[in-house]
Amino acid sequence: MDSTMHLPEEDLELVEFARRVVEANGDGEVHTVGAAVRDAQGRMFGGINLYHFTGGPCAELVALGHARAAGARDLTAIVAVGDRGRGVLAPCGRDRQVLLDHHPGIRVLVPVAGGIRSVAITDLLPHAYVWGEQSAATDRAPDSTATQALHFHRTYLDAVRTGRKTTTVRLHDPVEPGPVNMVFELDDEVLLSGEVTRIASKSVAELTEADAVADGFRDLAELQERLRFHYPDVKPTDDVTVVHFRLVP
Repeated sequence: MDSTMHLPEEDLELVEFARRVVEANGDGEVHTVGAAVRDAQGRMFGGINLYHFTGGPCAELVALGHARAAGARDLTAIVAVGDRGRGVLAPCGRDRQVLLDHHPGIRVLVPVAGGIRSVAITDLLPHAYVWGEQSAATDRAPDSTATQALHFHRTYLDAVRTGRKTTTVRLHDPVEPGPVNMVFELDDEVLLSGEVTRIASKSVAELTEADAVADGFRDLAELQERLRFHYPDVKPTDDVTVVHFRLVP
């Protein structure tokens, strides 16, 4: 079965974007891989590798820099494509570590038998090395002023503001009860202050109509559809976190 057929159209467009980058700019020697990254707004940014014996940057890292320079912050997916028809390439170990450190919620398109699969970076690099700074952050005193961030797709802003959406279902996105900055990636970054009141874990198959309504959807079918949009390879047996939150004036 060709798993490429299960990718959403936006992921297929991302692959094509990366292919065009390398085919238009590759030279077969120094520039041989193109990459493309997509942000929460659906914008795509390209990059091409710069090979050098001292350790020139991979295409994925160049694409991350391009996105940042253009003002993109919440990156959702990335892919690399080789020149001369080599197709989608999996990121190297260094790139995986960089992606996990800077964009822990990103998904990576990788080649598999029969096609292409979208994989969470946390699954692509299990048991990863943790920065010293990150380790120190987890040991901070309870009265630390640091506030966790909860990122949302821009389409949910109105539902959160009006109170129609009071929960969010997350896969591999750790959240703790307490103060939270809710970030919505738009042309200008929107941030709302809130509080995570409680969290609950259940499998995708255990989600209910009540969960869907609290999440701002018409019914369970719509919630399941949106989960597949955000997490293309989600399975009924996967454990998800239902995050309950409220706005704080």
